[in-house]
Amino acid sequence: MLSEHERERYKRQLLLFGDEGQERLKKAHIFIAGAGGLGSPVSTYLAVAGIGTLTVVDRDVVELSNLNRQILHYNFDIGRKKTDSAQEKLQAINPDITIRVINTSLEENNAHALVGNADGIVDAMDNSPARYLLNDVALNKKIPLFHGAICGFYGQATTIIPGQTACFSCIFPKAPPGDVSPVVGVTAGLIGMVQATEVLKYLLKNGELLTNRLFIWDGLQAHAEEICMERNPRCTACGSSCKLPGDKE
Repeated sequence: MLSEHERERYKRQLLLFGDEGQERLKKAHIFIAGAGGLGSPVSTYLAVAGIGTLTVVDRDVVELSNLNRQILHYNFDIGRKKTDSAQEKLQAINPDITIRVINTSLEENNAHALVGNADGIVDAMDNSPARYLLNDVALNKKIPLFHGAICGFYGQATTIIPGQTACFSCIFPKAPPGDVSPVVGVTAGLIGMVQATEVLKYLLKNGELLTNRLFIWDGLQAHAEEICMERNPRCTACGSSCKLPGDKE
């Protein structure tokens, strides 16, 4: 049940979601991999929306070069763990929710346990190995993966539902080059908000998700487009466990 305090906090949302929808958000647990450029807007907007539990995982400390895009962290946070900085800001934004932070690297031997019983995973990482790992965990746990990535004024996002849609490996069979990409804060903000919107729609069972569609944003042209996709039945990640009708055993 929502308290009177919560009803006042979420009064404008309740006009959209109703009590049932807001209670779904309150009961939800979302795992956010990364407290940087994408993780900052995603976690901020999920916190203010009233997601009951947010788990944020990151291993880095705040550096001066982060501050053009990682809006959870301030100048006085330089040298602090990003998880400590993120927890402080997010809990201040909404004291009524639970913020769990874990200061560690996402690895094959711990990813499954770190995600735990979360209802969904937000990919706010900046490297391909971590994304493929998150994809594998999402497939194994049968929970959605909300992908986002940015480079300069360009960004992309998609939502992956195991067993129903193309997975990350279907979309990107080969990892892109691993060079450090240029980043501008406004792109991180926009793509992060797309990801947060997808999380809310999924939990509320409302709207049309970005499934089997790769949303692509070109900030220089102020132009958005999408690429339609299909699951690859021979995908090395999901093909053997999610067979298409007509696939042979």
